[in-house]
Amino acid sequence: MKSSTARLTAHPGLQEIIKRDGRTAVYKPEKIRRAVEKAAVQEGESTEIAAEVVGRVEHQLRQRFQDIHPHVENIQDLVVQALKDMGYLKLADVYVRYRAERSRVRRATSGLHKKLEQIVRSDARGVEANANVGGNFSAKLLMGASEAFKEYYLDAVIPEHLAHLHRNGDFHIHDLDSYGTTINCLQIPFAQLWKREGINTGYGWLRRAKRISSALAQEAIILQANQNDMFGGQSDPRFEDAGVFVPEAYETAAAKPASERSRSEQELIDEAEREAYQACEALVHNLNTMHSRAGSQVPFSTVNLGCPTNAREKMLDIQFLKAFNAGLGRGETPIFPNVVFRLKSGINFDPGDPHYDLYQLALKVAGRRMNPTFSFMDSSFNAPFQDAVSYMGCRSRVIANRHGEARPEGRGNIAPVSLNLPRLAMASAGAMYNKDLMDFWSHLDGLLDAAEEQLLHRLDTVKELKVKDLPFTMGQRLYMGSENLEPEDSIWEAIKHGTIAIGYIGFAECLVALMGTHHGQSDRAQELGLEIAAHIRRRCEMIGDSHQLNVTCYATPAEGLAGRFVAIDKNKFGMVQGVTDQEFYTNSYHIPVYHEIGIADKIRLEGPYHKFHDAGHISYIELESPVEQNPEALETIHHMMADADMGYAGVNFPIDECEDCAHHGILDDEHCPACGSPRINRVRRVTGYLSYVHRFASGKKYEYEQRTGHQA
Repeated sequence: MKSSTARLTAHPGLQEIIKRDGRTAVYKPEKIRRAVEKAAVQEGESTEIAAEVVGRVEHQLRQRFQDIHPHVENIQDLVVQALKDMGYLKLADVYVRYRAERSRVRRATSGLHKKLEQIVRSDARGVEANANVGGNFSAKLLMGASEAFKEYYLDAVIPEHLAHLHRNGDFHIHDLDSYGTTINCLQIPFAQLWKREGINTGYGWLRRAKRISSALAQEAIILQANQNDMFGGQSDPRFEDAGVFVPEAYETAAAKPASERSRSEQELIDEAEREAYQACEALVHNLNTMHSRAGSQVPFSTVNLGCPTNAREKMLDIQFLKAFNAGLGRGETPIFPNVVFRLKSGINFDPGDPHYDLYQLALKVAGRRMNPTFSFMDSSFNAPFQDAVSYMGCRSRVIANRHGEARPEGRGNIAPVSLNLPRLAMASAGAMYNKDLMDFWSHLDGLLDAAEEQLLHRLDTVKELKVKDLPFTMGQRLYMGSENLEPEDSIWEAIKHGTIAIGYIGFAECLVALMGTHHGQSDRAQELGLEIAAHIRRRCEMIGDSHQLNVTCYATPAEGLAGRFVAIDKNKFGMVQGVTDQEFYTNSYHIPVYHEIGIADKIRLEGPYHKFHDAGHISYIELESPVEQNPEALETIHHMMADADMGYAGVNFPIDECEDCAHHGILDDEHCPACGSPRINRVRRVTGYLSYVHRFASGKKYEYEQRTGHQA
């Protein structure tokens, strides 16, 4: 061995090797010897064979790498070949397995270390994948754990071929860090909770509220506590249910004209409305200041309202909208909760409806604050459920149920996976912009098969969770079907009422790769686009039929994913005009934000896609400025959306606010015109909810910069 090593060291071409990260290092034959000896011991062979293996490897190195440095993988291939040539076939297999395991460990540790260093050294005020997460110590601790869990699940839990599809960017496993520890989101059944004697958050019992002020204080606590058990958002599916805490006498007094009320009745009304306003004000403030998930973020919360059934409920809706419109302590726009206002003809949508005045107030608030967004209860797919459908602010929707009552309360999404549609299109046979559609359909079905397998694997993984693993969500019986479960029981009997979802992004870029235009540019692309959306929905239904699961189709709200897919695809396919030439892929089925199009055309073209996405959908109109002085324009847009069969939509415009003096408006300059401060918070909508631009993921920042206003 010594002479062999000396001969190798003397040869200038064999002094160094190339490591996996591209760096060069001194060649050390003892590393080969030790690795072979470990494999020999495991297989019960003599360790003396290691010397001969080293000799054979060095002989091949001298023959093959006279003028270039060998790569470490070349050396390992030669070790395997030497063992086989010597007749040690089983030992060669052991060495291959050892090599694979070392590669897994090396990939996990080296990649993880780089990611952790980026987190520790980052001076960003937010994180890449979630604009609701700050950059403080708690957030960095959470993100560090998140990266470690991601590597663990990809390397040790998820089948290797599915992990490869995620790493390679064929599809994206959402919230990978939570793969086996929890589930996504919940429409919290507050109507049921308000009837209970109380609830336990883990450190004590909260008695049933007696007044609206204490009830809404408890609502904030419940939203916060439940977010600690889940990786997704929390929603109040019907805010009006808290109206039971307004005195019943309010109904009688409010039914009378003001001129006919007694002094005591008017005082009761005034006091009830004052307390309700203060309670709603406190709820809004709490949801923007109470942190969850170890202090890394405020609860990702949504409130659905707009269809009251009595005077108390309507008054509560009014006071909430007024409190939200007033803003935070210095008038700042509340980031949370997301507010979703239900629209339904006969209730509030048309002049003459009993609660049309409530809609007019919602228009005023939305024209100033960008919230509420609006859901359409008369759309073809929501109408069968009357006014019961509720949305998460990000767009998620849960209603149909194979295992029980079709209602949102007590149910949510378990987990989604999203397809990279531009990748499928570019990889299909044929010239770019003129692809073989039969080959594309084949690729799509193959990826849908893989998505099905991945979701079923994740479902099997979370089935292993017990009630005690989600102590608030399941232990306090918030989830449908959890009522009779014990701490050691599996959560399956509850989560079978939830949904799993297949989504996608890059729809427009996919169409461009296939045929040269997207659905905002040609009727042919729109026709093909609707076929693709319908096909994915049908496949989701078929998967649901096969496994008796609630499998739904999702219009993915890509945040960090918007930039992730395109970065991978640029490396694979290069710069493809109209496809990979931006720093982001377009969200779901949306027409690209940079495409110039009128309001009516955008609504007309995107509307037909909503019905295919039963897991959630949203469309936006981009305006140049707030519309609080022109609520009629917003109302006109809503009726256009309703006519286009949309289910959920919002209108976006700039909101700029000085962090120092609270001056607000459209601040084009980098400094506040009132006080000169450079600390300007630019409030914009990102994947359904509001946030500050400086917290956007890099892909979404690029997308925001490309947004073009839609003209009337």
